[in-house]
Order: sequence, then C-alpha cells, then structure tokens
Amino acid sequence: MATLTGKVALVTGASKGIGAGIAKELASRGAVVAVNYASDKAGADKVVNEIKANGGKAIAIHANVAEPQTIGPLVDAVVKEFGPIDVLVNNAGIYEFGPLENITPEHFHKQFNVNVLGLLLTTQAAVKQFNPAGGSIVNVSSVVVDGVPGASVYSATKGAVDTITAALAKELGPKRIRVNSINPGIIETEGTHAAGFIGSDFQKEAEKRTPLGRIGQPKDIATATAFLASEDSAWINGQAIYAAGGFTL
Repeated sequence: MATLTGKVALVTGASKGIGAGIAKELASRGAVVAVNYASDKAGADKVVNEIKANGGKAIAIHANVAEPQTIGPLVDAVVKEFGPIDVLVNNAGIYEFGPLENITPEHFHKQFNVNVLGLLLTTQAAVKQFNPAGGSIVNVSSVVVDGVPGASVYSATKGAVDTITAALAKELGPKRIRVNSINPGIIETEGTHAAGFIGSDFQKEAEKRTPLGRIGQPKDIATATAFLASEDSAWINGQAIYAAGGFTL
C-alpha cells in the first residue's frame, strides 16, 4: 500500500517503541524517513537498517528536542538529505508519574520542555521547510488528557498537545498543512516494560476497561498515524483521534 510514495517524513523520538513503529510503517508505504533519536543511537540505527532491509530509505539523525539549539540542525539535515518535508510526526515524549506532593519545578519543566515546547519548536522549524504543496503533521498525544491520578503534569502536557493541535490546524490550514493528534492508550513498548506496566495489575485493569480486551501494540498506532499522514485523510484536520481500543478511564 504505497500511500506515501515520494513523501519525506521526519519522526521524532523514533529509536524505539511507538516512534520506531511509526517510522517503519511510513517507510513501508513509500516514504523516505528521518529517524530522530536523543540518546539511543543503536536503536535508531536498528530502525534504519530494518527499513533498508525491506527496501526503504531512511537515515538516523541525533537531536534532543528539549534542547532548542539542536532542532534547527535536525530539520536542516533532513532537508539536505531528502528535500522538503511532507510529513512531521511529533512523537518524542517523556513521562514521570507521582502524587501532587512530589511535584517539583524540575519535574514540571522536564516534561513540558520535551512534550510541549520541543513539539512547538520542532513544528516551527519544520514548517519553514515544508513542501509548498502542503503536508501533514501528526502529534502523538495520549488518553491521559482525560486525567490520570498521579500524572497531573504528564496529563497536562498531553492536554496541551491536543490544544496545540487544534490551534495549529487552523493556523496552518491556509498553507495546506493538516494537523491532527493521535491519542494512544497503554501500548506495549520497551518503556512500558521498563516502567513495570506490562504484566502488572495496571495492565489487567486497562484490559478490563478496553472493549477489545487487550492493550495496544506499536503497530496499532503506526497504521493510524500513516493514515493521518497520507492523502487518504485529506479532509481530516484539527482532530484528536483516540487509538485505544475503546479504552475509557
């Protein structure tokens, strides 16, 4: 299904988990993909090698979106290698959970600097280098926008992502750039394994609250993102699309 043939895509935070799944899915549909990573070079190289092994084209580019000075060079490197950008997936994100009494300025700014400011500055830089014909931006949000105990700061960052999505959809629409967000539920990734979510009571409760009876896989988010990136969703703009199997909090 070559719905993205000839498109240039940048996926932030794509060395593992959801981002890696998205990068590989976009490539499988014909896009050339810039696989951004902040620290896991080996993971990013693995994603690139898998894409190439399947006949695709990709490069790994280092940049930490929490460090504004790295964002311009990231976008410039993509354009130098592949040309104007058609698809931006703002996937880079972090999470830290804790009760209200444990919130500190450091805890707040660490998450907002990546999940919100990094997203905004990456979008700002990328839009300047977008294809004049337009394109698609997909922001990876979360179902936690509905509020999760012990995750007030993380939930706030993802609420901001959805608000930014709605605002930029209106602002960038005249440039023929669509902006949507994808809101996953719990997904089995290296991160959720490391956090102890997989196999825990948390997972069992999530499955009980999900009509489809399971947690998600990166592929579930990747295919939905590829749809939003392609012209198959040409009339979808400014939407927050829950990809969570019907999960409700």
